[in-house]
Amino acid sequence: MTQHYIGLMSGTSMDGVDAVLAALDGARWQGALGHFAVPYSPDLRQRLLALQDSGAHEIHRSEMLAQELARLNAQAVHGLLAQQKLAPADIAAIGAHGQTVRHAPEHGYTVQLINLPLLAELTGIDTVGDFRCRDMAGGGQGAPLVPAFHQAVFGSPGHSRVVLNIGGIANISVLQPGTPPHGFDTGPGNMLADAYIQQRFGQDCDRDGQLAAGGHVIPELLQALLAHPYFRRPPPKSTGRDLFSHDWLQGYLKPNYGPPHIVRTLNAFTAQTIADAIATHAPDAREVFVCGGGVFNPVLMGELAERLAALGIRTASTNELALPPQWVEAAAFAWLAACRLQRQPGNPHAATGAARPYVLGAWHCA
Repeated sequence: MTQHYIGLMSGTSMDGVDAVLAALDGARWQGALGHFAVPYSPDLRQRLLALQDSGAHEIHRSEMLAQELARLNAQAVHGLLAQQKLAPADIAAIGAHGQTVRHAPEHGYTVQLINLPLLAELTGIDTVGDFRCRDMAGGGQGAPLVPAFHQAVFGSPGHSRVVLNIGGIANISVLQPGTPPHGFDTGPGNMLADAYIQQRFGQDCDRDGQLAAGGHVIPELLQALLAHPYFRRPPPKSTGRDLFSHDWLQGYLKPNYGPPHIVRTLNAFTAQTIADAIATHAPDAREVFVCGGGVFNPVLMGELAERLAALGIRTASTNELALPPQWVEAAAFAWLAACRLQRQPGNPHAATGAARPYVLGAWHCA
C-alpha cells in the first residue's frame, strides 16, 4: 500500500530546511511529489555556527536552538501540507535530520540538533530522527547515509554510476550492479567558499558563481589545500566544519590573493578533490549525477565537468533521473523514515564502516 512520508533536511550549508513529500510502498520508492523550503534567518545561522566551537552556556544554547529548529521544521511541514492540500493524518511519518553542529566520528559521536518530540507534537505526525547514532554505535562513521537511498532510487542494473551531492560537504555514492553501495565524503563542497564570502562581504554565497567567474586559480593555494591529510585517508571516512573550518582556510591566504581568485581556487579545490575521489574509487563509472546546492554554481560545475570529461565521465544533474537536485537529501530522510517503520536496515554499512546493517532512527509517536 502506498503511503506518504515527509523528509526534512538542513545540511552543512545551514541555509534552511527543505521538506519533500514522498510516496512509498513499504520501503519501496514510488516518487517525490512536492517540495517546500523555509530559509534560516542570518541570526539563526550565526547562532548555529557558534555551536561549532565550545563556549559559555553551550548546553542551554543548544537545547533552546533544538526547540527553535523543531518549530522551523514544523513550519516547513505545515507549508508542504498546505501546498499539497493534505492533512497530518495523510502522512505516515516524518523523517527529520536536524542540524549538524558537531561531527566527531573519531570520538564516537555526532550531534544533529532538533527536538524530535516537540516536532511530533507540533505537527501531529509520528516523527523519526537521530538516524546517525545507531550506525556509530556499531563502529560506523554515521555518514554518509545516503548511498543506500541512492541505490534504491538511482541504481542502474546495467552499469556503474556515481551520485554526487555537493552541499557544504561533498560526498559520493558509488552504485555498481550486484554490489552494495559505498561512498564517502570527498571533502568541502560549498562550505569554504560560502564562509569566505560571508566573512569578506557579508553575503551567504557567491550567487551563480559571479565572483569566481572573474577570477583565476591560484596554483600555490590550490596545492596547499590539496595537501591536507584527509585526502590521503582511505574510506570509510566523513568530515565537516570540525576539520575544514574558515580558520583553517585563513591560514593559507596571503594579502596579495584577490577575492575573485580565492573563490575560483576554492571551486577548483572542490572539483579536484571530487574528481580524484571518483578516479580512485569509481574507475568504471561513466556518468556522474549531481545534486545539492553546488549544482546551481556554473563555475563549480564547469570546473568539475572539465576534470571528469578528462576521465571519460559525463556529468548531469539528478533532474535527468526524475528527482530535482535540491530535493534529493530531504527525500532520502523520507525513505529512511519508511525504512524505520518497516524495520528495514537503512545504513550503507559498506560506506560507513559499521559492523553490519542496522535499523536507524528513534521513533516518536504523535
